[in-house]
Amino acid sequence: MKPDIHPDYHVIKVVMTDGKEYQTRSTWGKKGDSLNLDIDPTTHPAWTGGSQTLVDRGGRVSKFKSRFGNLGF
Repeated sequence: MKPDIHPDYHVIKVVMTDGKEYQTRSTWGKKGDSLNLDIDPTTHPAWTGGSQTLVDRGGRVSKFKSRFGNLGF
């Protein structure tokens, strides 16, 4: 392999939104840096099963439903 083409992997600390911390190897930042997450699997609705409502005021979803709503999928 060619020398000096791989990124420098080092240990960083990841801080979750609830304050939990763990260490992992990454190319982000410098050795010993701390990465504070704004969104993580413990709080984001995609992982927690939260409900999301779709707000559409006469846009794409309404047009799709009016065109294909009678097909009965």
